[in-house]
Amino acid sequence: MRSTPSLLHGDTPLDEVAADLRRRDWTVLAIDPAHPLLLGAACEARHHLLTQRLRPASTGRDDGLRLAGLRGDETLWLDDPACGPAAAGLLQAFDPLRVGLNQRLTLGLASVEAHFAHYPVGAGYARHLDRFRRDDARVLSLVLYLNRDWPSDGGGALRLHLPAGCHDIAPAQGTLAIFLSASVEHEVLPATQARFSVAAWFRQRPRPV
Repeated sequence: MRSTPSLLHGDTPLDEVAADLRRRDWTVLAIDPAHPLLLGAACEARHHLLTQRLRPASTGRDDGLRLAGLRGDETLWLDDPACGPAAAGLLQAFDPLRVGLNQRLTLGLASVEAHFAHYPVGAGYARHLDRFRRDDARVLSLVLYLNRDWPSDGGGALRLHLPAGCHDIAPAQGTLAIFLSASVEHEVLPATQARFSVAAWFRQRPRPV
């Protein structure tokens, strides 16, 4: 069986990520835009759009479900049967990152969930937290962008709302943002062209009731 290429190489990047998360609750990494996993995922995401497998996203969980009033993206979970080897490879590649950060931060990270996301021109996502009111399973949020040659005036930034002010992260391919799900409010700004990403969450085990 062919091994899945790693997103990060060596312990130093993980040490730096963990230090950033301890110090300020967020970090940004630059992965090679030509990384095989990114190229495959970008092709697969666009294929799902063309074959109409992506569906309008929702907000909330179970009894709090609301269709896309606050957000305008379309999504498909990476573990959906319609997904292919690129999605499976990303899920595999996220797991060593989860394990490594758990060893350094002892956050109880037990699993990962992730989906492709497509934002049409002009679509965004209003300011919010990723942790649900009645479900505290999500601990770390990750956004991995799949947009080659993103223009400087394209818009579409991930805007983090931080104590010191806003910080915008452009959606260029290979950019990986990681932040604490319960504390970092964020939004997705509208863009002048369609854009693709993978959103993922490292989750803790459900707590006993």
